[in-house]
Amino acid sequence: MPSYNHVNFLWDDAKVASLDPVDRLVYRSNLLGSDQRVTNTGGGNTSTKLTETDPLTGQPVEVLWVKGSGGDLRTAKRENFSSLYQSKLIDMQALYLSRADKGLKSTAEDEMVAMANHATFNLNPRASSIDTPLHSFIPAQFIDHMHPNAIIAVAASQHCEKLTQEIFGGEMAYVPWMRPGFELGLAMQEICKKNPRVKSIMMGQHGFISWDADEKTCYTYTLDCIEKAAAFIEEKYAGKGGDAAAFGGAKYRSLETEQRRADFAAILPWLRGQVSSQRRFIGTVQDDEKILRFVNSQDAARLAELGTSCPDHFLRTKIKPLYVDWNPQTEDLAALKAKLAAGIAHYRKDYVAYYEKCKHANSPAMRDTNPTVVLIPGLGMIAWGKDKSESRVTAEFYNCAVEVMRGAEAIDRYIALPQQEAFDIEYWLLEEAKLKRMPAEKELARQVIVVIGAGSGIGKATALRLVKEGAHVVCVDLNAEAAQATAKEITDKYGVGIGVAGTGLSACGPALSLTANVTDRASIRRMLDDVALAYGGFDSIAVTAGITVPTDTTGHIPDDKWALTFSINVTGSYLVADEAAKTWKEQGLPGQLVLTTSANAVVPKKGMLAYDTSKAAANHLVRELAIELAPLVRVNGVAPATVVQGSAMFPRERVIGSLAKYNIAYNEDESSEALVGKLARFYADRTLTKSPITPADQAEAYFLLVSQRLSKTTGQIITVDGGLHEAFLR
Repeated sequence: MPSYNHVNFLWDDAKVASLDPVDRLVYRSNLLGSDQRVTNTGGGNTSTKLTETDPLTGQPVEVLWVKGSGGDLRTAKRENFSSLYQSKLIDMQALYLSRADKGLKSTAEDEMVAMANHATFNLNPRASSIDTPLHSFIPAQFIDHMHPNAIIAVAASQHCEKLTQEIFGGEMAYVPWMRPGFELGLAMQEICKKNPRVKSIMMGQHGFISWDADEKTCYTYTLDCIEKAAAFIEEKYAGKGGDAAAFGGAKYRSLETEQRRADFAAILPWLRGQVSSQRRFIGTVQDDEKILRFVNSQDAARLAELGTSCPDHFLRTKIKPLYVDWNPQTEDLAALKAKLAAGIAHYRKDYVAYYEKCKHANSPAMRDTNPTVVLIPGLGMIAWGKDKSESRVTAEFYNCAVEVMRGAEAIDRYIALPQQEAFDIEYWLLEEAKLKRMPAEKELARQVIVVIGAGSGIGKATALRLVKEGAHVVCVDLNAEAAQATAKEITDKYGVGIGVAGTGLSACGPALSLTANVTDRASIRRMLDDVALAYGGFDSIAVTAGITVPTDTTGHIPDDKWALTFSINVTGSYLVADEAAKTWKEQGLPGQLVLTTSANAVVPKKGMLAYDTSKAAANHLVRELAIELAPLVRVNGVAPATVVQGSAMFPRERVIGSLAKYNIAYNEDESSEALVGKLARFYADRTLTKSPITPADQAEAYFLLVSQRLSKTTGQIITVDGGLHEAFLR
């Protein structure tokens, strides 16, 4: 087995022997994609040329199987690969050249992507990639095109061609930057014709492509190339002083971990509001040693301004990040906010100037002008995206860019892609078409919603309902295990995605579990700060936590139980609102607060003295908070009637007590589910709809109130009680 220091050799001959040729391509792809030192998320592609039986003629034909448009090598399956007649792809060269000869090279590139549909083999629905010509025109059976940091560091060096020769000798050729497509594929074809010894090609500013007649050898050679580049870089890097001298050495010192957490929690909601001037963003914080080494360095400002090199990188990170020259040792957070505000304003103007300078007559409309990567000395990096997954990938890509810059500066001098070339990739009509083909964002996309009481009952149902509409849900409960169970149910279904090294909360996906005690202001503040660290801020809060304490056998309720009932059902909601208001004000984005009251707030019931009066107070709290938090935050309430099924407020003992109270026949040996069903049926029969009320029924009301469907409704109580006429307003 080959030995490597900078990549992982994962090939398993026994596994490969059990696979058919296409599945072996999938296997090779998954191995390469599993190591981010080999290629980044969604980057690179692989191919195999196979002899297949033509479904029309029954004759053998050569078919190119290649990773199709979109997708990720690490997770790719058979259906992610397109299949095309190799002969038809070769025939398309003449069509391309005839268009290019007429001075239509630029439009011909885009036209060829559409023409590739006519080369589809066996009605394969997977759209082909723009890199397909590279794989078709290189005369080899097995081909890997990867984006390793070490290789891109060479590709993004000022003297790339010379370094390629020094590191790889004559077996790796060099081609200057060209957009992926027919022109690049033809250039590679010409290289192979002129020099049959060549086994790989360095692609300026981009990555590399390698090949072989044997698939295991192809895989191994791909790793060999990356290993050689990485070893060369590390030797030069060490010779220049290693980490201590990286990026010109340190200019600033990192703040301690707890101080970084506190500072991030303080600025993130405000910063989220600033970068969300056009559309809301979700954040990912990274403050590991490598990113801190970069943001603290002498050269960080210079390198950040140059922007990224590889097209895959800047499609996520934009043309460049926002670097803020803040001294963490001598300046406070007020100074940081002032510099961030000025920096964002300048960034937007820069982006508009970049667009106006580089746009073409048919360029798509200008996109969001806000930065997606923010770099702060002493603290680290914040990446922004439409959802948690995208912001984490954005963080991953800028990590790749930092590693590329580190390598390029170690062996030479880093250079970025020229602005016009970068623009032509960012605003490529094919990229625009791909964006337009994406499904519309869900109703609660880009929203972070905190559900307090999410461990069971109405809270759990609400969390599950909101995530279906695209929300990021923070599952909060006093019971940590219950909160974790709800969050796990969500992430098991929707996934978590990749992780980056950061505050410890960056690994969350569409759901996060936290604990909080609503009667403890400090506990609430810690929870809300953790939400900021995980997502950058929040948009809505639904408080479903509550307590029911019936009177005792004497008809009274102890003083401590009375106080506890009000502390949770009334004061707790106030404390949540009061702490959340500070964050909402900092963030400056419209929000929603939904509290849970009850039909009992207007229908007194014997034996529920503390509960009923607390819920009456909660009703008025909704109205008071609606006034206090206007116009930024809408405040409403949901008033359920008795929800028995799925409710943590109805343990078996209470159900039996209620059945006895209402003289409903039951047997002690009956299952809890059967007993709950009897009580739910009794309550349902008292309503106009005659239907048991479930947590899911309540969750629908919370969804309506945190959405924009009732955007002009505030200070109101929505009753979900099945039609309890005793609760009708008098």
